[in-house]
Amino acid sequence: MQPIEAPSPNFDARTAPISMIVLHYTGMETGEAALARLRDPEAKVSSHYLIEEDGRVFVLVDEDKRAWHAGRSHWRGISDVNSASIGIEIVNPGHEFGYRDFPEAQVNAVIRLVAGVKDRYSITRGNVVGHSDIAPTRKKDPGELFPWSKLARLRLALPRPTRGLMDPHWNEASFLLALERFGYEVTDPRAAIMAFQRRFRPEMIDGEMDAECRMLLLALLLPQPQGD
Repeated sequence: MQPIEAPSPNFDARTAPISMIVLHYTGMETGEAALARLRDPEAKVSSHYLIEEDGRVFVLVDEDKRAWHAGRSHWRGISDVNSASIGIEIVNPGHEFGYRDFPEAQVNAVIRLVAGVKDRYSITRGNVVGHSDIAPTRKKDPGELFPWSKLARLRLALPRPTRGLMDPHWNEASFLLALERFGYEVTDPRAAIMAFQRRFRPEMIDGEMDAECRMLLLALLLPQPQGD
């Protein structure tokens, strides 16, 4: 399926090389409404791509331009995430309007797009992230229903570790230091832990550090984490 050109005026110049991919859900009632907002000069938001539930891909901003999708955010020492990233909006009503599973056609389109972008800019798996990873106090998207495991099996994102897990028995302060080393902003500890859980342990998102969280994080900090 050929990408559909739908230019947005909401962009400016990059000030950093591309090293990240950020996945979002649109969080609006329809894809049409989301596309309109991303192209509205008054809204002052945009992304490079939007992917509809049927797999159609819309191109809004050229990759060499800085789209306005990340907002106030941080990842692995990068605070101007917009300059360093490609933003991909995935049509889904989100937690506010009836969060639901992502259809297979849509997920397949995400996989194809992420694979292409990742190869073009030699982006590491650890820098393919969700909006909630880079803005844990503000965002939940793409959320606990997003099938990160499908991307991980294709080496397009980090897996949930499942092998060789060991509990380092960190206290919360040590866990937060490790979480910060991994990439998260930890000024709000509960929000940071929930973002980590939403990504790597989505069946229980309670903001509480436990042995499973410690084991998962330790494995992710080691070279070549192994998972499903």
